[in-house]
Amino acid sequence: MCIFQKNNFFILLICVAITACNQKASEQFSVPNTAILKQRILPPEGFKRATQPRDSWGEFLENLPLQPEGSEVIQYNGVPISNQNSHIAIINYDVGKRNLQQCADAVLRLRAEYLWKTDRKAEIEFKFTSGHNFKWLDYAQGIRPIVSGNKVKFKKTASENHSYQSFRKYLDIIFMYAGTISVERDLKTVNRAQGNYQIGDVIVKGGSPGHAVIIVDRAKNSQGKFVYLLAQSYMPAQSIHVMDQGGTYGPWFDIPTEGPFHSSRWYFTNPKIRRF
Repeated sequence: MCIFQKNNFFILLICVAITACNQKASEQFSVPNTAILKQRILPPEGFKRATQPRDSWGEFLENLPLQPEGSEVIQYNGVPISNQNSHIAIINYDVGKRNLQQCADAVLRLRAEYLWKTDRKAEIEFKFTSGHNFKWLDYAQGIRPIVSGNKVKFKKTASENHSYQSFRKYLDIIFMYAGTISVERDLKTVNRAQGNYQIGDVIVKGGSPGHAVIIVDRAKNSQGKFVYLLAQSYMPAQSIHVMDQGGTYGPWFDIPTEGPFHSSRWYFTNPKIRRF
């Protein structure tokens, strides 16, 4: 779960206004009546996507299912958020009925859905902020965490259930007890200075406040320059959406190798890059 960074509020107001002014500029990158990310969002002129290996993390993210063109970002309670100008597409996964699937949780949701889809269910496991590890297969066997402060015990309290509905309930537990701190701590460190970010890399600032966004696609031009599509949820929990910066490259971001980075709705003063 994430917490809004209040001291960035003024900067964000300016950036949201700029995004709104440039929204129409990004329409040229969007192909109506398409339901797959790499089909909906075109790369900038002179840039091309590379073919991703079959069943890879990158292929999964490039082929994320999208809601219909023009769909609104909604909160967990079904209410649309006030800012509908900072996204170009909405990923077609549920938000849930509780205020849980926020920023880091959206990253973990996508990773878990990838492992589920590629039948790598034994690899679905995440650590709580406390450091305790919780596996999907343990949950499916009926094991549940019993949390008291920073103390966590695991005990079998439910019957066995390996369904997708059960898997979705497992994820809510992960969302409750994991967050930006555990994502920054537990994923592999990427040398930001090298700049060659991969699809699936996570830009994260761990803490309270903290935030995380994930690279869901990238494209490259003949000079070797990369641009990236970024997805996120936010606070309160809301639709996972592909962000739109409305700049030179439309929704595609030019991620610097040092210094601050603004990801449409969050200003990272010194982000970390992490990789599954």
